Amino acid sequence: MSTLPAADFYDFESLLNATEQTKLAQLRTFLAAEVAPHATTWWNDAQFPAQILPQIAALDLAAPDRRQLSHLFTGFIVAEMTRVDTSLATFFLVHHDLFVQALIDFGTPEQQARLLPDALALRSTGAFALTEPDHGSDVAGGMVTTARRVMDDGEPSWVLNGAKRWIGNGTFCDRMLLWARDADTGQVRGFFLDATLPGVTRTKIEHKIALRTVQNAHITLENVQVAEADRIASVNSFEDTNKLLLGSRISVAWQAVGQQLAAFDVARAYAVERQQFGKPLAAFQLVQAQLVKMLGNATASFAMMVRISGLQDGSDAGPTMAQVALAKAHTTAAMRETVALGRSLMGGNGIVSDYGMAKIFADAEAIYTYEGSHEINTLIVGRAVTGVSAIV
Repeated sequence: MSTLPAADFYDFESLLNATEQTKLAQLRTFLAAEVAPHATTWWNDAQFPAQILPQIAALDLAAPDRRQLSHLFTGFIVAEMTRVDTSLATFFLVHHDLFVQALIDFGTPEQQARLLPDALALRSTGAFALTEPDHGSDVAGGMVTTARRVMDDGEPSWVLNGAKRWIGNGTFCDRMLLWARDADTGQVRGFFLDATLPGVTRTKIEHKIALRTVQNAHITLENVQVAEADRIASVNSFEDTNKLLLGSRISVAWQAVGQQLAAFDVARAYAVERQQFGKPLAAFQLVQAQLVKMLGNATASFAMMVRISGLQDGSDAGPTMAQVALAKAHTTAAMRETVALGRSLMGGNGIVSDYGMAKIFADAEAIYTYEGSHEINTLIVGRAVTGVSAIV
């Protein structure tokens, strides 16, 4: 049989420059050798592979825009990681797109000098602590975690109380970018919180059916005293977080692309190899229709994200939150259909993690929900196109 075409059916990869293509090839080599053979075991055991962090750091993929690498390349990084292991990609974007990027965008020169080198080199790890037990989509207005300014030996500091939930990397991170409401002014404050401080309790969330390798934590804060030096001085409202949230929402939409590429890869290989009624599954018309629908969904999602990257690279303003919300909502809805088709194509083997598709299918549910649920992103776009808000 002749070589089959790539899942990147329209060759979007050719839009990358030579340097970016070389770095992408290096990432693929690493993922194939060090991640792909073990990802299902890590997922089954719900264990995070901390031992590979030095190798990830050696790929030098952090903060690519600081080295004049394109946003399209950034998207390919996330998509390719997701294609091999969604959990590893999620760790990467939480640490780099949220924690490290916050240091770059909002950190003082002193904070950057003190924290950024180790974070970029993955000698220290970060998390993003926003969601609360009772506040997810409405956390902007409903945040109840508090920060109260106090004086300690003549020096200002802050006392934090409350709880955060679903915090990726939260069980093991060295620091977390944590958001709390100023108890005196009502404004939202940000802190680069040392996760080992007294009063910080971290509990792993068990029994997940998606992103099992990701170590999500429930965080309890009881009179945690934080130095003024760890407050993000330039953040005074929730609106200041929008730049970070827009970037991470784009990354999650890229995850939806990678998840569909993974589903297509696994389903096509299975259809070509699996024999039923004396011939490969791929010989049946309905199976071919399923594969073509999966490929079409993946390609359309890919094209949408290439355009979003073009807006990031070609415009000072970049894409609007509504444009990003449409991309996240549309690509994840297409992803959900794609992985369901892949699971169906594989029959009973599609629900066993040994065959790859079950993990892809389950992890898609997390992508569909986090960084703005499908419903919230839909309403953001609805508000933009009608001028009327349906969000209370």
